[in-house]
Amino acid sequence: MAAKLKKGDKVIVLAGKDKGKTGEIASVDPKSGKAVVDGVNIAIRHQRQTQSAQGGRLPKAMPIDLSNLAVVDKNGKATRVGFRMDGDKKVRFAKTTGDVI
Repeated sequence: MAAKLKKGDKVIVLAGKDKGKTGEIASVDPKSGKAVVDGVNIAIRHQRQTQSAQGGRLPKAMPIDLSNLAVVDKNGKATRVGFRMDGDKKVRFAKTTGDVI
């Protein structure tokens, strides 16, 4: 099945502790159905100090389920993603506005 959400998409969180926050997708794992979004679902991870890196408590974006994300359209609202043929190319489009993503 084609991926509705891809790396670089601007998304909004629909459910969970970060509901309403927006960010850009940093990576997607289609096998587990999760994505890492910058600035969303932040957890503190402890890093041991080494000769090359400073140690301490570092914030890290953790994966969030794809079902809790929606693409943001040009109006700043959440939209669903559809597919259609544009000539001989398959393109993604926003269901609310009809614009190609």
